[in-house]
Amino acid sequence: MAFSERVSRLKSSLIREILAAAQKPGVMSFAGGLPAEAMLPTVEWADMPVAMGQYGMSEGEPALREALAAEARALGIECQANQVLVLSGSQQALDLAAKLYIDQGTEVLLEAPTYLAALQTFQFFGADCLPVQMAADGPDLASLRSRLEQHRPAFIYLIPTFQNPSGLRYSEAKRAAVAALLDEFGVTLIEDEPYRELTFDGGTAKPLVSHLRKASWIYTGTLSKTLLPGLRVGYLIASPDLFPHLLRLKQSADLHTNRVSQWQALQWLGTEKLERHLEALRDYYRRRRDAFQVALETHFCDLADWKVPEGGLFFWLTLKRPLDTRTLLESALAVDVAFMPGEPFFPEPDKHLGHLRLNFSHVEPEKLDEGLKRLAAVVRQAQCAEAA
Repeated sequence: MAFSERVSRLKSSLIREILAAAQKPGVMSFAGGLPAEAMLPTVEWADMPVAMGQYGMSEGEPALREALAAEARALGIECQANQVLVLSGSQQALDLAAKLYIDQGTEVLLEAPTYLAALQTFQFFGADCLPVQMAADGPDLASLRSRLEQHRPAFIYLIPTFQNPSGLRYSEAKRAAVAALLDEFGVTLIEDEPYRELTFDGGTAKPLVSHLRKASWIYTGTLSKTLLPGLRVGYLIASPDLFPHLLRLKQSADLHTNRVSQWQALQWLGTEKLERHLEALRDYYRRRRDAFQVALETHFCDLADWKVPEGGLFFWLTLKRPLDTRTLLESALAVDVAFMPGEPFFPEPDKHLGHLRLNFSHVEPEKLDEGLKRLAAVVRQAQCAEAA
C-alpha cells in the first residue's frame, strides 16, 4: 500500500500510550497532564440556543473571539478580535503552524526539553528541530544569538510560562531580551501558554509576544487546563500578516470548531464564577504540589534533583546517576505506577538521559506517597542492575 512519504515519520504518542496503560484499575499515574477530576466544574446546557447545532464561522463565535481578545489585551497583547481563531484545542495551533511553515528540512528552533507533542508535530512535517540552550530564567541569550546567526529558522517555539516539561517560568527581563533578538533577526515566534492561569505564587509576567515590535507571531492558549479538557476549545491569536493563512488552513482542516463547546466556553469567560473556580483550582493544585514535594523529599532526595514548580502541573526530575528512563516503564507499570520518561522531550533523546516528568495534579493524596515509594524502588533497582 502506497502511503505518503510523510507517514514514514509518523510516531505514536508515547504519552497517549502510557495513559492507555494507566487506565488499568489500581494504577497510580504521574504520566499525563490530566486535570484533577474532582475540580472539573459542573456545567449547564439548558439555555443553549438551538442555533448552536448549525454550522458556524471558521474563525469561531464572534462573542467568544471578542472575549478572548479582551483577555489578551489585559495581558498586554495588542490585538483585536479579528486576529483570534478559535481552535479544536490549542494542539491544533501547532498543526496549523507546521502546515504553514514546514517543508522537509525546514529548520525550527525550540527549547530543550520542550513539549513532546509539539516536537512530534514539527518532526512529522519534516522539520529539523534545533534546540536552544536554556538558562535558569529562560533561553541562554548567547546560545540563541548564535543559533540565529548560523541558521535562518522558519520560527521559534517557546513556552515561557511554566514550561512543559521543566516548569520553568521566564523572567520579565529575559522575555524582553528574547523578543529583541527575534525582532533583530526577523524570526516568527510561536508562544504556547496553556498553564498561565495555574500560578501558585501570584507572580505574573507579560506574554513574550507583547514585547515584539517587528517579528511575526502566533500566541496560543486553551481552556483545557482551567475548565474542561473534554470541550476541546483552544485558540490562537496571530499577527495580521499570518492570520489569513492560518484561517484558510483551519477551513481546510475541519471547517470550524465545535459550536456547542464554544457556547459553553462563553458561559464562563469573563465571569465571577470563573474567577472563583480559578482561585479554588490554584489552591487545590498548590496543596497537591506541596504534598508531592514532601513525598519526593522522602523517597527521591538521594536519587534526583528538582526545583519546586511555581505553577503548572509537573515536577521535572534529573537523576543524580543518569540512566535511560524509558527502560523503567515496564517495571513501573508492573507495580502499578505510570510516569513520563524525560528523554522524548528532547530533539536528540539519546543525548539527554536521566529525566522524569511527574504530574502532581491527578493522583489522590492518600495514594501519592505509596506511588512515589514504588517508583523510587524501580529507579534504585535499575541503577543497581546497571552498576552490577
